[in-house]
Amino acid sequence: DIIKEQNRELRGTQRAISRDRAALEKQEKQLELEIKKMAKTGNKEACKVLAKQLVQLRKQKNRTYAVSSKVTSMSTQTKVMNSQMKMAGAMSATAKTMQAVNKKMDPQKTLQTMQNFQKENMKMEMTEEMINDTLDDIFDASDEEEESQDIVNQVLDEIGIEISGKMAKAPSAARGLPSASAATATTISDEEIERQLKALGVD
Repeated sequence: DIIKEQNRELRGTQRAISRDRAALEKQEKQLELEIKKMAKTGNKEACKVLAKQLVQLRKQKNRTYAVSSKVTSMSTQTKVMNSQMKMAGAMSATAKTMQAVNKKMDPQKTLQTMQNFQKENMKMEMTEEMINDTLDDIFDASDEEEESQDIVNQVLDEIGIEISGKMAKAPSAARGLPSASAATATTISDEEIERQLKALGVD
């Protein structure tokens, strides 16, 4: 705000100097006309006085140019200072941000965090590996159980074929109630089943 106010004042000063210079230039032309007029009439004393005034006026006009240049230079310097102040402010804000980040990013804490992460990651990998091994064992056992069941089913199928063959020779229900010989045949069939199971190694 101070810099803006100073810039306004410098612009106002520049306009005032320009008006003064314009007024001096107008007076300069009038003096030149007066000097020419006095010269034509032969009034040397008046010409000398007017000539001195003209010299003083021109010096003053040159001073306005010098002052105007100085004001322009001050305005430029003010703009440069304003830019430098903005950069300084930006650097100050950046420095504060860096300080805050450095406070949060404690090297020891960061290193400890990374080590903890690595440690926990290793634990997770080991746990995952143990779970995978356990699952593999379970599924492998299931496969073995399934294979055993397949063997038993195969044996039962073979026995079932033999039983069907023997049951075909047994009396049918259409011939009446089962006799004692049918019960004996059934008993023999059960013993035959157990014998074949033992022969196949199935208890």
